[in-house]
Amino acid sequence: MKKILIALAFVCGVMNAQAQALPTNLIPAPAEYSVRPGSISSKEMVGLHEKVRISEKALLRRLEGRKLEDWQLKSAYLLELGKKGVNQRSTQVKIVAADEEGVFYARQTLRMMASLDSSVACCTILDWPRFRYRGVMLDESRHFQGKAFVMKQLEMMALLKMNRFHFHLVDNPGWRVQIDAYPRLTHLTAWRPQAFFWDWEKNEIGGPFVEEGTPGAYGGYYTKQDIAEILSFANERHIEVIPEIEMPGHNYETRYAFPELACSLPGGGKDPWELCPGKESTFEFLEKVLLEIFDMFPSQYIHIGGDEARKNNWKICPDCQARMKAEGLKGAEELQSYMIKRMERFAHEHGKRIIGWDEILQGGLAPDATVMSWHGIEAGLQAVREGHDVIFTPTHYYYLDYHQDPAQFRPVGRLVSLEKVYSFEPLAKQKADGQGESQGVSEADAHHVLGVQGNLWTEHVQDAWHAEMMLYPRVFAIAETGWSQADRKDWPDFERRASVMSAVARKWGYTVYPPSTQK
Repeated sequence: MKKILIALAFVCGVMNAQAQALPTNLIPAPAEYSVRPGSISSKEMVGLHEKVRISEKALLRRLEGRKLEDWQLKSAYLLELGKKGVNQRSTQVKIVAADEEGVFYARQTLRMMASLDSSVACCTILDWPRFRYRGVMLDESRHFQGKAFVMKQLEMMALLKMNRFHFHLVDNPGWRVQIDAYPRLTHLTAWRPQAFFWDWEKNEIGGPFVEEGTPGAYGGYYTKQDIAEILSFANERHIEVIPEIEMPGHNYETRYAFPELACSLPGGGKDPWELCPGKESTFEFLEKVLLEIFDMFPSQYIHIGGDEARKNNWKICPDCQARMKAEGLKGAEELQSYMIKRMERFAHEHGKRIIGWDEILQGGLAPDATVMSWHGIEAGLQAVREGHDVIFTPTHYYYLDYHQDPAQFRPVGRLVSLEKVYSFEPLAKQKADGQGESQGVSEADAHHVLGVQGNLWTEHVQDAWHAEMMLYPRVFAIAETGWSQADRKDWPDFERRASVMSAVARKWGYTVYPPSTQK
């Protein structure tokens, strides 16, 4: 059987009405492709009849012995676009996949090709993902964008074959999801007098909140109906929405609504950053919240945060000291580990698995926890060596609140250019900022690397247009790293394709930072 070389490419034909969209312009780059003589106009693509076959055996025959994991096979597809009949006047689209998910991704490829130019080259594409987790995180606590904005980003994620949306719903500046058991969370802490985060957080932790309905208040939250609509939209696009409920740190807003969840400190002092793991009422609160979150979100995972807990109060809190004595814990780090392990058991009882930021490694990791490695690479490598699954989201490559260009509007943090984002290779040795060179991931441990995720924190990002400018085009690079095979990555070629895709995204109404300004 003739070998199919796949890629999805488009010619930069936006300027040339006679040009063709080729598989070589696609993002993410497909595994294999071949191009045949002839083309199909974009007008012909509208309403084009598809011949779809969902058959694992048929797809395996076309894969010709290539060994794919079950999760890869579920997403894989064969796409043939061409002419048939007398004088090649009839257009045909053929899709072969093992699952509806593969059919969906084939259609996304068709959609992208039809959008890139006035005609599409006749071609054959055989494609499958490299990593099972290809994600984006949006911080809705610091600045709230709302349902329409989230759905718009899910639409782009689907086109890019990304499949995990990490929903950062709660943090110090606001609780953003309806919880019937505790209506005070949204009534008291979803609204604030100042819109811009840094105008509100004028001290180390936070500022005042105002009650729901206060004239001129800034904020908002997702009702259960909003969540249901987002989940339905995401499910149609084969995107899993993973909610995050922070614990034990980043809980200024929770403590504002329920001050009794604070540590009891000598002299009556209170640190508004953390929940108290010494009090049984803390666990009662978290379990009630999570039960409603589990009911709302059918995702396999629940993200429980676990980052940046200060733990100083725990060393002097009588309740924490009593908990450590009763459980035989040696210190504050083991107390955090106790809390994470206890919440993992609760999640397991309800058919869920937990994800946490890499601080959950401190004091001993919960048995089945997945680590989101953000400080750098080494924490993820440690977790892999200990036999845990890892999602790489290193701050110096994948923090999308950092500026893309020194001249960028409201520059923040280090420079994380499009080329820098594209350069990250999850399994290889990396030059990490301030860390020297990592050892990389061994072939035997590679299965523990679930994938990659870009994080958009919004301390400095108030408006929807600004959020999109920070996401794009850098999310294009993350999508390619997550989906495309390692040997397909080529920075000069990707830069060209990103320019084409950026022009298309702008036509669709997205705000995109110009790839041509990347350094």
